[in-house]
Amino acid sequence: MPCVVEIEVLAAEGSTPREAGTRMWVGAQEVRGTIGGGNLEYTALKVAREMLLSGEQRRERRIALGDSLGQCCGGAVTLRFSVRDGFPAADAAAFDLVLFGAGHVGKEVARIVERLLWRLTWVDGRPEMFPPAVAGNVRVVIEEEPAWMVDEAPAGAYFLVMTHSHALDLELVARVLERGDFAWLGLIGSETKAAKFKARLRARGFAESSLARLVSPIGLFKGGKHPAAVAVSALAQVLQHASSAAAAPANVHDR
Repeated sequence: MPCVVEIEVLAAEGSTPREAGTRMWVGAQEVRGTIGGGNLEYTALKVAREMLLSGEQRRERRIALGDSLGQCCGGAVTLRFSVRDGFPAADAAAFDLVLFGAGHVGKEVARIVERLLWRLTWVDGRPEMFPPAVAGNVRVVIEEEPAWMVDEAPAGAYFLVMTHSHALDLELVARVLERGDFAWLGLIGSETKAAKFKARLRARGFAESSLARLVSPIGLFKGGKHPAAVAVSALAQVLQHASSAAAAPANVHDR
């Protein structure tokens, strides 16, 4: 297996493009991830490729983000360079996203998540809807009864529901709410759809505390119905939640 160099931000002082714990990986022909771009990343790439050629296994380097580097952030980062066997399947800081639906918006969501290196489980009962190949951090599940995949997801997972069927959407949402141990649950649709779903779930006996956890409509911003715009808006909302509160375990909510 070809070697790659993992570059990790060990420490970030002052204003820096990325925080401590950020990683990227450099191979002979491919680069995954980013530590912030600009001359900082250019310098790190040069070091990594020198290590691939020389056989050096490990190095640390502190880099000031000042005039000498052509960057005006003003901070400094300490980078650790380590040789490893092959690229990781997902970012070490990744989390689990379960996506139900391989329609137009679902495809756009998957395209973005492939580059984010989250662990994506992508579920639909229609095999013809999936692309011929997906990235290594994406698991395609062709399942005629996709509700079972809710049970397989790990605790703390994120869920996005956007299938071709409102009836199926309702069953999936109910199944996730019954589990309770999820980080976030989003449902595509309008305000009207969200209100109808909550009324039906309420009639099934779900508590208001559970219904309050259902995010619908999804997205950080309104306007724009292009599938890619909807996907970006929804995933921005997921990222916002993950960065602000997802580290804390979710409480189990009773029906």
